[in-house]
Amino acid sequence: MVQNDDILFEPFLLGDLTLRNRILMAPLTRSRSQQPGDVPTEMNAEYYRQRAGAGLIIAEATQVSPQGKGYAFTPGIHSEEQVAGWRRVTDAVHEEGGSIFLQLWHVGRISHPELQPNGNKPVAPSAIKPEGAKTYISADSGMVEIQTPRALELKEMPGIVEQFHQGAENAKRAGFDGVEIHAANGYLLDQFIKSGSNHREDEYGGSLENRLRLPLEVVAAVIDVWGAQRVGVRVSPTGSFNAMEDADPTTTFGTFAKNLDALKIAFIEVVEDSFQGNHFSGRPEAVIEAIQESFTRTYIANGGYTFNEARQRIAEGKTDLVSFGRLFISNPDLPERFRLRAPLNEWDDSTFYGGDEHGYIDYPNLSEQST
Repeated sequence: MVQNDDILFEPFLLGDLTLRNRILMAPLTRSRSQQPGDVPTEMNAEYYRQRAGAGLIIAEATQVSPQGKGYAFTPGIHSEEQVAGWRRVTDAVHEEGGSIFLQLWHVGRISHPELQPNGNKPVAPSAIKPEGAKTYISADSGMVEIQTPRALELKEMPGIVEQFHQGAENAKRAGFDGVEIHAANGYLLDQFIKSGSNHREDEYGGSLENRLRLPLEVVAAVIDVWGAQRVGVRVSPTGSFNAMEDADPTTTFGTFAKNLDALKIAFIEVVEDSFQGNHFSGRPEAVIEAIQESFTRTYIANGGYTFNEARQRIAEGKTDLVSFGRLFISNPDLPERFRLRAPLNEWDDSTFYGGDEHGYIDYPNLSEQST
């Protein structure tokens, strides 16, 4: 039975942008950009066009510089060719009446010299090897171990901030509606935030205030380009992916949220649970509550949500919006399937990363299945 009055299908004001529904497409690395050059293609444009029924698409993690690259075939936003490639994507989404933000990304230590300019070591807050973390450097490489990174020097911090600032400017030229800053999943900004990966003894490490310094400088620089109402931040407080850990995630991310609230950004997206690893069994309710008590604007929940759980958590005031990942991979028309309570396609995780159209733009929508 169709239920048009469902809470998931109500319009929502995110910053100054009105979303058509509360069903968001999460940022999803798919490793299908054109090589060389890390350039989005017409195939990528079709992929996002198919999913434009989302209230908001948060496009895949996109490196803000050559130094920020950590995996083969991921897209960038630091060259003119990349800007033009992303323009194909944003035009396709807008033609379908959709909205799309770009996720700005620097991987930090989760890289490999073969992916770095001049074969340099990847950078990080501290020279700590992320035990068990892996990446892939080519179509044929398989997964390779992450090596010990180089600790960033104090004089390099403004350059990191500038990479995000330029990436934000390029995203605007590419036609995006806003940006999300990637401070989750064990990448550079998350590495600075969490105590397990940041052992610095200068003003960018040690105390919580110092560990938050670089991420907050990046947020301020991106706001300078977009204005606060078109900027969001993604965090993963209890995620263990990429060998991450924080001694006190409730305090750390409650405090980070308070600082982000003071900057008046539009939203915070929280990876509450993850198939890639989580230190907490289930959703970390105490951490979620600490973030929501500190952050007065939009809270976006992420992490293995079902249709019914999303409805329930919104109704209970535990989130404003929900971002869906794997369900959007296999169901390009996910909001319509939810609206009609229609069966969902199952995803094929062997096609998540790399490859061609198979497992990318060939999942059928409802109209194709009914003919």
